Amino acid sequence: MRILSIQSSVAYGHVGNSAAAFPLQRLGHEVWPVLTVHFSNHTGYGAWRGPLLAPADVAEVIAGIEDRGVLGGADAVLSGYQGDPAMGAVILDAVERVKTANPDAVYCCDPVMGDVGRGMFVRPGIPEYLRDVVVPRADIITPNHFELDFLAGRTTNTLAELLDAVDTVRERGPRHVLVTSVLHGDVPEGSLEVVAVSDEGAWAVTTPLLPINPNGGGDITAALYLAHLWTTRSPATALERTIGSVFAVLEATLTAGTRELQLIAAQDAIAEPPAKFTARRLR
Repeated sequence: MRILSIQSSVAYGHVGNSAAAFPLQRLGHEVWPVLTVHFSNHTGYGAWRGPLLAPADVAEVIAGIEDRGVLGGADAVLSGYQGDPAMGAVILDAVERVKTANPDAVYCCDPVMGDVGRGMFVRPGIPEYLRDVVVPRADIITPNHFELDFLAGRTTNTLAELLDAVDTVRERGPRHVLVTSVLHGDVPEGSLEVVAVSDEGAWAVTTPLLPINPNGGGDITAALYLAHLWTTRSPATALERTIGSVFAVLEATLTAGTRELQLIAAQDAIAEPPAKFTARRLR
């Protein structure tokens, strides 16, 4: 698989492309990382250095790839945090160029906006832009529970309500929806769920809730789900493999007591996802 991944980059740690590229490569896929920022570290530390790249500069990099005559060889475009609508427009233009050259290519968007307990942490206007402009153009989206509720325009407290919200979002365009960090009334205490929905049905995996929340977890999840969905063509299998690997990375991070994801230490669990979780069919 060849993936045009348009995301942030950090020199220290693992977020954005610095979280997504290596796992994809470890699975044997070709990644073309296009950077939207190049920071010293992720912004969760409260201080960082490095440039925020201008949308025009990012567009130039993509144009250079197109000049090589290979853009149509991309099987997928992957995007995460979008700092402003201008950057989003560059990403959507790249999606259009790739799909024009390769109609079978897919666009996977992680609509990064906010989370439970933090609320929205992106600039004003970005959530609405993602909801109204970007998400309808995506084939695969990977929101967390908080972001799904915003996209659907409602608060969901039960599994049935969550599935109904997913259906509402899918009616606008994306055929595959992976919802992470799902908490509803039927989730056992000390656990959380991840739910995958497609035209073929809906599935859930329940995992223990680990006492960590490192930056970059959503980035690796989106990348792995895209890869496994493309290779297996099975949302249930993609869900099991993705969560098996991500949980192993989180366990290694917890054991190491570090703030950064232990991608390198847990790389074997990325290349060979542990068969630790079984997806149960919801419908």
